[in-house]
Amino acid sequence: MTDQAATEKARRHFVIGTRESQLAMVQTHFVLNSLQKVHPEYTFSIHGMTTKGDKILDVALSKIGSKSLFTKELEVALADKTADLVVHSLKDVPTTLPEGMCLGAMMEREDPRDAVVMSLSARSRGIQNLEDLPDGSVIGTSSVRRIAQLRRRFPKLVFQDVRGNLNTRLSKLDAPEGPYAALLLAYAGVHRLGWDDRISQVLPPSIILHAVGQGALGIECRADDTTTIKLLSALDHWETRLRCTAERAFMRYLEGGCSVPLGTSTQFHVEQNKLHMLGSVSSVDGKIEIREEAECELGGADRETDLREAESLGEHLGKLLVQKGAREILDKIKANRVVLAD
Repeated sequence: MTDQAATEKARRHFVIGTRESQLAMVQTHFVLNSLQKVHPEYTFSIHGMTTKGDKILDVALSKIGSKSLFTKELEVALADKTADLVVHSLKDVPTTLPEGMCLGAMMEREDPRDAVVMSLSARSRGIQNLEDLPDGSVIGTSSVRRIAQLRRRFPKLVFQDVRGNLNTRLSKLDAPEGPYAALLLAYAGVHRLGWDDRISQVLPPSIILHAVGQGALGIECRADDTTTIKLLSALDHWETRLRCTAERAFMRYLEGGCSVPLGTSTQFHVEQNKLHMLGSVSSVDGKIEIREEAECELGGADRETDLREAESLGEHLGKLLVQKGAREILDKIKANRVVLAD
């Protein structure tokens, strides 16, 4: 037995890296508890970190050109072996990982749709839906994707950037003299924090397409760490990986990221073994939206073949959008970004 093999065999403790926000910690404790159930013979601990994206709160995400805003520090911890695995909201993970890293698991996805959280003042007046808000009402969101799509459908509402963790955003929403009538948030995050009673409306794909990977947790590890990869295999959810692989290929083809107005929605029809995708690219002002859809039937020969077909579907959908002018929209957005130095 080699020294490395002996060391791997002797490993009994694993360090899980994560951001330090309340939501990130809730998600990471969920991963830890899931791993502990499957592997009671091992112990786990959590190592919290602050990322660049957590520190930069005075610049709208749509204006930032730097990649890995919420992941780089976690990946550095993986590389120097301060952590054995790191937990991400998959929507924050760039579609091309650093060399030597892999996604060891994509856990079962929560509802990926976007949600409306009304202010206490609006709720006291019986307002539950965006269409019921008075003209000029201010909607808070940090997502250019949400602004672009909803500005097109609700032109009489005002969309304003709001940054900070979910607690901070809710406190801004409920401030008596605050400007916001509602916030737009990912349903999954609000639900995981146990704040379902604050959700007034969940928005269907006919109104807004969600972010790539939204609602799923991605667990990253070193590609040569076979022990951790094997450990994580029990948490990997096949349908989630299939759908998110297609979505991430779609984004990769368009060279998008979490700060561009790119939306998607996927469905896997188990009986027919078919994967269906919707995709959109919008101008920031909401005046232009390009939507397309595509589907493929998976061969089902083996996992790797099906994942390659899912990737091909995402790329095909991206090509359909490019043919309709998506590249010009995205290039214009990129030209107006602030690129942050690493």
